[in-house]
Amino acid sequence: MAQGSNNSNVPVKKAAAKALDQFKYEVAAEIGVNPPASGYWGDLPSRACGAVGGHMVRKMIQLAEQQLAGRPNA
Repeated sequence: MAQGSNNSNVPVKKAAAKALDQFKYEVAAEIGVNPPASGYWGDLPSRACGAVGGHMVRKMIQLAEQQLAGRPNA
């Protein structure tokens, strides 16, 4: 087990937790991963869960780049 008790898997903004969870399911559906209705992802292979996380990161980076590109230089 990793040292320390700090859980880095907690959203910075608590209000974002629900939106991130919904985003996770949207991305899973896009790439064909069918998570169980119970919400427990532990029975899915780590490769499938990693694919969902990787695609989430790619989409968030793409959104951030688009937002930055639309900003005028200050």
